Formats: sequence, C-alpha cells, structure tokens
Amino acid sequence: MMRKTTLLLLVILSITSSASAATRYISDDLYTYIHSGPGTKYKIIGSVNSGKQIKVIQTNKNAGFTQIKDSKGRDGWINSKYISIQPSLKERLAKLEIQFTKLGTQLHTAEDKANKDIARLEDNLKSHSAQVRELKNTNATLNEKLQQVQALNNNLNEKLDTEKNDLLMRWFSYGGIVGGIGLLLGLILPSLIPRPRKKSRW
Repeated sequence: MMRKTTLLLLVILSITSSASAATRYISDDLYTYIHSGPGTKYKIIGSVNSGKQIKVIQTNKNAGFTQIKDSKGRDGWINSKYISIQPSLKERLAKLEIQFTKLGTQLHTAEDKANKDIARLEDNLKSHSAQVRELKNTNATLNEKLQQVQALNNNLNEKLDTEKNDLLMRWFSYGGIVGGIGLLLGLILPSLIPRPRKKSRW
C-alpha cells in the first residue's frame, strides 16, 4: 500500500513539474518581491516588475506561492495571485501595433488594387460605349441604305409590271392585226384567183 502511495505521489509530482514548465507573466501594474521560500516570512532576494516574463518551476497551493525563475536567472518564490498566463499589456500593445501596421499596409495595397481595377473597368466601359455608339451609327446607316434599296426595288417591280402589261398589249395588238390581215386575205384572194372551167362532155 505504501509503495502505491509513493508511486502515486511521484506521478503527481511529475505531472506538476511538466505543467509548471510553462511560460507565465507578472500581472500588469504590479511590483512584487521574490522570496527565498514559499511565503512572506522568507528572505526577500529581489523584485520583479509587472509584465516581465518568468518561468514557473512549481506551485505550492497550500502556501499560495509559486517558485519561478526570472529573466535575470534568479530562482525564488512569489505570490501566485501575481502570476498571469497572458503577456503584459505593453507587450500585447506592441504586437497589436505591428498587426495594425500590417493590416494598414494590406488595406493600402487592397485600395490601390481596387482603384486600378476600377480605372481599368472604367476604361473598358468607355471603350465598349464607343463601340456601341459606332455599331448604332453603322446600323442606322445600313437601315437607311436598306430602305433606299427597298424603295428602288419597289420602283423596279412597278416598272417591270408596267412593261409586262405593255408587252402583253402589244402582243394582243399584233395578234389582232395578223388575224385581220388573214381574214382579209381569205376574203380577197378567192375572188382574185380565177376558177378553172368545167370541161364539156360533148
């Protein structure tokens, strides 16, 4: 039973040690002392300004203190309530300023690209509008010429019909004349040609 308890304690300590290796920060607007042990009764060996990055070694929950290692390499204990998982406001503000600058650059680039695209589209629109106007003018000219051709065609058709009628009338006239001449010849020629005399049977 003792062995199991010892083993369990070792597992818990290993988990605590692995979890305590994370990076942490001193809370903003604070100035806290580093003690040589987990409590205020221990000797003060230094101090840590707010926002400074530290490494957590282990935590004593009963005492409410955490063993840390600061950027100067000092190893000590500070009150756990002064430790934050977030970077300081100063550090976050610096990152936000960098991000803001990058976003401003991206926005400026996007605006330039958008303006260029708009200018290109406007040029294309003007070009297309000019082409449309040209096509409309061409279409109007072609319609006018088509109307002229249609009017000329109508005149030619009327003249052709008139000529056909005139030709028919001429043929009828010529036919009547030829028929009249034939009739006259049929009446006159028999009287002009002598009839043969009949031979006497005597």
